[in-house]
Amino acid sequence: MNIAQRISIDPAAKNYVSKPRKLLIDGAWVNAQSGKTFPVYDPSTGEVLAHVAEADAADVDKAVKAARKAFDEGPWPRMSPSERGRHIWKLADLIEKHAEEFATLESLDNGKPLTVARVADVPLTVDMFRYMAGWATKITGTTIPISFPGEYLSFTLREPVGVVGQIIPWNFPLLMAAWKLAPALATGCTIVLKVAEQTPLSGLRLGELVAEAGIPNGVVNVLAGYGETAGAALAAHHGVDKVAFTGSTEVGKLIVQAAAGNLKKVTLELGGKSPVVVLDDADVDAAIPGAAGAIFFNHGQCCCAGSRLMIHKKIFDKVVAGVAKEAESIKLGPGLDPDTQMGPLVSDEQFQRVTGYIRSGIAEGAEVVVGGKKGSDNGGYFVQPTVLTKTNSDMKVVREEIFGPVVCATPITDADLEDIARQANATNYGLAASVWTRDISKANKLAKRIRAGTVWINCHNVFDASLPFGGYKESGWGREMGEFVLNNYTEVKAVTTAL
Repeated sequence: MNIAQRISIDPAAKNYVSKPRKLLIDGAWVNAQSGKTFPVYDPSTGEVLAHVAEADAADVDKAVKAARKAFDEGPWPRMSPSERGRHIWKLADLIEKHAEEFATLESLDNGKPLTVARVADVPLTVDMFRYMAGWATKITGTTIPISFPGEYLSFTLREPVGVVGQIIPWNFPLLMAAWKLAPALATGCTIVLKVAEQTPLSGLRLGELVAEAGIPNGVVNVLAGYGETAGAALAAHHGVDKVAFTGSTEVGKLIVQAAAGNLKKVTLELGGKSPVVVLDDADVDAAIPGAAGAIFFNHGQCCCAGSRLMIHKKIFDKVVAGVAKEAESIKLGPGLDPDTQMGPLVSDEQFQRVTGYIRSGIAEGAEVVVGGKKGSDNGGYFVQPTVLTKTNSDMKVVREEIFGPVVCATPITDADLEDIARQANATNYGLAASVWTRDISKANKLAKRIRAGTVWINCHNVFDASLPFGGYKESGWGREMGEFVLNNYTEVKAVTTAL
């Protein structure tokens, strides 16, 4: 099935990809100042899907100046919180109205199954905007009794941090845009959003709805371009007050260096190597599909993917066999095929990365229980869901983030909880973990000992707009979602009056 046949499933999406897409700067759709464009590829075939204007430093500068003017002189930061919340809620309504188009664009661009985009990516995006619309009226300060001699009234104000540069990844393009845009809008910031070059379409389409939602020109600017040009320029720009980045730890470190010029605020949601700990008393019938879903959801292209499967030796063989059976049953195919359960990886670069890790694991002595090979001979960036055993902590596949459907299974013993936690924590990352056991006391004791921003008990990959998400150690700085994300986009000011 060729591209034209597949995208005919949604006429709006077909129309959208048929025309070159531009950049959103100060409320206008414009070409890159260089005139350059870049191709966007369909990961299920490797064919060119669309062409998009390629932003570079000159476009970043123009967008930052627009955002600066909108913050310093425009109505958005000065708007009443309730009015700002209504505009954000309207944006959510518009996304919901165009839900099928967004799901189709996400499937085409990223490769994920359309069925998943319909029930996860788009609804969670809508939820995030609605949740943050409510927070617009609830950003408050506090009164503080001080002990300085005399009589004073002291209180704090929470004010928007200013112009925010936001750089999002390609694994959940629409949802990651929502995670960044919604809280920044709620606090009254103005934004330059740089979408991933691999998956720019849904973010650019979202930009078209911003004006329709009544959000003033310059408040949201959307650029497509490469990380080493547009992304680097945005992170380093002296007109940006804060940068928020989601992506790899390696790039996150570069963001920190670039931000040092004017000491802009930085938040980072980075990589992970998340343990899935299955204790001997776990409900095996629940743990097996749970562990499989932890690594194979979204093709393993999740920062919190459960890529280290730690199973008690008493049930190790049973759980590994069960996860392998789950892997074998997963149907690979193009995202728009209604029977597809796992689509392709996002790009040839990612395909080479993941298959390279598999080869590395085998060379170092890992045993392939299932998978380990290319998933299709008909083009596209497909990799079979893969389960590896006989792995150890010295192997690259165990130490480093793969970001693909590859899990390393390791037996654990009857050691105490401290030792199990030590093994779970034996990584530079600390984004997420899950614990599978019938003993709720033991589960919560382990949850306290595991150094990760999220610990799931008898589940994995449970997300909600109200739950904070972020990492310990090299998994990042700060938190996304929930009340805690407001700290990313506000400054605290102390005001004291002598009475």
